[in-house]
Amino acid sequence: MGSRQRPLDRARERSRVLVRAVGADIRAARVQHGLTLADIGRPAGISAAQVSRIERGLVGQLDMEAAAVLAAAVGLELALRTFPAGDPLRDTAHLALLERFRRRLHPAIRWRTEVPLPLAGDLRAWDALVTLDGRPLGVEAETRPRDLQALERRLALKMRDGGVDTVVLVLADTRSNRRLLREHGPRLAGAFPVPGPRALQLLATSTHPGRSAIVLL
Repeated sequence: MGSRQRPLDRARERSRVLVRAVGADIRAARVQHGLTLADIGRPAGISAAQVSRIERGLVGQLDMEAAAVLAAAVGLELALRTFPAGDPLRDTAHLALLERFRRRLHPAIRWRTEVPLPLAGDLRAWDALVTLDGRPLGVEAETRPRDLQALERRLALKMRDGGVDTVVLVLADTRSNRRLLREHGPRLAGAFPVPGPRALQLLATSTHPGRSAIVLL
């Protein structure tokens, strides 16, 4: 579970960096315009002492509305955006699905989870990675995929960037997932040519399936 916490640790550190940066920007603009701490704290309903702490990055958390008002008071505009930076954290059902798959493997197979891609600064990781016959095999698990085409593209990029030529996509055996496979199965056959039951048979004997597969569990 420790590897699951690393993205959260990075997020917390990123938050602290942003809080310090916003505080420094507000202070620089305040000094430039000859405003006092009380001048800019008054519109936000914040004391001069608290504004000083915000400017010096000494607050653990920064209220977004307060930050926006302080920025406006010194002629700045607060902007906040998000962008893709890695794989999402997974829930208990996802971890249980991975465990069901792991139990179908031969006991001799080495099982590693949350294996990062070998690219500096890339936050993506394989849910699991095993090596068979000297070849890496990526494992991705999805309990409730909404768009199999988008998932296929995401996996293709991870395979390309991670130096992995074979992946097993493990899906929860639910009515909605079976329906998705019926609808998209013929098109997905090119990317996942090995039938799921056959892939499980091979993996149970510590044999590489040769090509990618989709497994329902």
